[in-house]
Amino acid sequence: MDVRHGVWRIYRESIAILVVSLLGGVFAGSVLGTEGMIDGFERYPGLLLLLPAFLATRGNVYGALGARISSGLHQGLIEPRFQRDRRLLAAVTASFINGIGISVFIGFLSWGVLQLVPGRDPARLVELVGIMLISGVLTSIVLIGGLLVLVFAGYKHGLDPDNLIGPIVTTLGDIFGVVFLFVAITVVGVMV
Repeated sequence: MDVRHGVWRIYRESIAILVVSLLGGVFAGSVLGTEGMIDGFERYPGLLLLLPAFLATRGNVYGALGARISSGLHQGLIEPRFQRDRRLLAAVTASFINGIGISVFIGFLSWGVLQLVPGRDPARLVELVGIMLISGVLTSIVLIGGLLVLVFAGYKHGLDPDNLIGPIVTTLGDIFGVVFLFVAITVVGVMV
């Protein structure tokens, strides 16, 4: 395969998912602009500080999972179907634990940073950590499931998972990260 054909294949495989990613980003931004989210940012000072870190870590943690899955598929170590597979289970479990752990850490870190800023009164630690824990668990479940379904389906249809993983992870992470952040704000508001 020459370079021109390789570039064209990557472009052809990536363009549709990139358009979906663009639309997903617009949707996530529109959710951030809703009255409920704005009220949540006002009610829980510190949420706006942790939002970029929360969304970025979704891509970091689950992008690494996607890379492991892609490598396993290319090497024939993972089959593109849902079956009990030791390698796949280990990668998914590690990503799930990392995703939740980093979410909780972001809650602690945001609260700590705002303690150091004069004139800023952050939300209580239990509120920020609770919001991050709930949204971290929910996004982890959706990202793992969505990533596996879409990468396996693409691979079965002859698409290179390496061309799909980045846009899939960022799109699912942005959309569901923001939606589940809203859900977590609502749940914590009722519980705390």
